[in-house]
Amino acid sequence: MLNLKHIAVSSFNENIAYIHRDCTAYKVDDVQTLTKVEIHGGVRPIYAFLQVVDDAKIVKPDELGLNSEAFNQINLPEGANISLSLAPAAPSLASIKRKVAGNILSAGEYASIVNDIVSHRYSNMDIASFLVASGSFMTAPEVLALTEALIGEDVMRWDNEGIVVDFHCFGGVPGNKTDIIITAIIAAYGLPMPKTAARSLTSCAGVADTFAVLANVDIDEDKLKALVKENRAAIVDYNALPIAEGSKIVSTVERHLGLLQLQHLAASILAIKLAAGVTHLVLDIPVGPSSRIKSTNEAMRLRKLVEYVGDMLSLEIDAVITDGSEPIGNGIGAVLEARDIMKVLRNKEDAPQDLLEKSLFLAGRVLEFDPKLRGGQGYAVAKEILTSGRALEALNKIIYSQGKAPQPQLGHLTRDIVATQSGVVESIDNARINRIGVLAGASQYPGAGLDLMKKVGDQVEQGETLYRIHSVNSTDFAFANSVVDGNTGYEINSKGTY
Repeated sequence: MLNLKHIAVSSFNENIAYIHRDCTAYKVDDVQTLTKVEIHGGVRPIYAFLQVVDDAKIVKPDELGLNSEAFNQINLPEGANISLSLAPAAPSLASIKRKVAGNILSAGEYASIVNDIVSHRYSNMDIASFLVASGSFMTAPEVLALTEALIGEDVMRWDNEGIVVDFHCFGGVPGNKTDIIITAIIAAYGLPMPKTAARSLTSCAGVADTFAVLANVDIDEDKLKALVKENRAAIVDYNALPIAEGSKIVSTVERHLGLLQLQHLAASILAIKLAAGVTHLVLDIPVGPSSRIKSTNEAMRLRKLVEYVGDMLSLEIDAVITDGSEPIGNGIGAVLEARDIMKVLRNKEDAPQDLLEKSLFLAGRVLEFDPKLRGGQGYAVAKEILTSGRALEALNKIIYSQGKAPQPQLGHLTRDIVATQSGVVESIDNARINRIGVLAGASQYPGAGLDLMKKVGDQVEQGETLYRIHSVNSTDFAFANSVVDGNTGYEINSKGTY
C-alpha cells in the first residue's frame, strides 16, 4: 500500500501518477516507456500515466502522487491508503485500429470508445488517434452513434416544459454574438431557454467569454434550473455542468491539435444540447470563403446530417444557412462584443445593423417553434420585443440573477490599421481577422481584440482607419502588429468610386 499525495500540477485532461524510483510497493526498474496504471482505493479505480521521480521532496518511496485531475477523480484525502497495478490496454483501442484501416464502426464501438475516454483510459495521444482516424470519413449512422455516446448518462430534465429551446452557431465568423441577443428576446417572450455556451476554442471569444463580461456564467445544474424557471432563460458555461463529459474532453484535444472536423463538431454540439434537455434547436450555418464552412453545397450536406441525427434522437432542428462572408458586428473580442450587444438591446442608433438584423431573423426562427405563432410571424414578434425594451429588461434580469460581473477594461495598447489606398472594401478575410485578434490576446484577455470601423461595401480614403487593435499585454501587441503588417485581412478595390 502507498500513501496518497496531491501534486498540484494540471496536465490538461491527462491523469498522471508519480512514484519514487525506490518505491516500496512497485518495481520501476523495468519501466522504459509510457506506462498506464490502475489505482485502487477509491469508490472506483482510476487510470493514470506513470511518472518516475528521483526527488523525495516531490514523493517519498512510500507515497503515490496524483496530479490535480487524478486527485479530484479519486476523491480521497491525502494520506489515504491506495494501491496500483499495471492497467490493461483500453478495450476499444482495437476499434480505433479498425477505423484507421477504413472500417465503419458500430454504435457499440463508439459507445465503448467514449466510455474509455470518459474513464480516462485514453491518453490525449489516443484521443488524437481517434480524431484523426474518424476524421477521414464518417457515415451518417456513425455520426448518430457518436452523438448518442457523447450525450452520456446525465441528461437534464425540465418538468412541465413541453418545449425547451436553444440556439447554436457553427462558428467561423468573428463577432457574431447573436446568441445573447436571441436569448434575451426568447426570455422576454417566455419560452424556456437554457443557453449552454462555450469558452473560446479557436476564436477570439466564445459566447461564454462574452457573456462573462456581463454576468457570472459558472452556474451549476440546480442553479440553472432555478434561473430558467425564474427568468425563462440563462446563459451558462457548459463546462460547469455535469453533462456530455466526453464531448468536453474530445473538444479540448481538438483545440490543442488545431483539428476541426465538421462531423465531430456536429456530434458534439447536438450531444451537449440533448444532454441539457433541449427539445427544439435552431442551428446557424454561416457560409463564406474564409469561414469554417466554405460553400453552400457543404452547408447543405451539414444541414441534412444534423437533421438526420435530430430526427433519430427526437430533437427538432431548424438548420439555417446564413451569410458568413465577413465579421458580424464591429467588435471582435469579449468586451467589444458585449458593447455591441448592449447597443443593440438599448436600440442605439450606432448599433451594428448586421448584428441587429441577423439576431432578429434567428430569434424569429426560434420563436416559431411555438405552435401559437404562424410561420413568418417570428421576425415581427422578435422586433417588437427588442424595440419595446422588453429584451433589454429580460437580459438585465438574467444578468442580476446570475450575478453581475466586474467590468474588465478595454486593452490600453492600441494601433489603428489604415487603408493603404482609396476605394471600396471588397472583402474581409474572417480567418485572418480572427488570427490577428487571437494574437492580440483576445482569447486570453476579455479587453483585447479588434474594433472594426469599416465593413464590406464601405468607401474608404487612403489613411482612413479600417480597424483598431486593442491589447492588454505588450508581447501580444507585438505579435499582432508583426502579423498585420504582412496582411491586414482587408481587400480594397481601388476602382471603387463615390
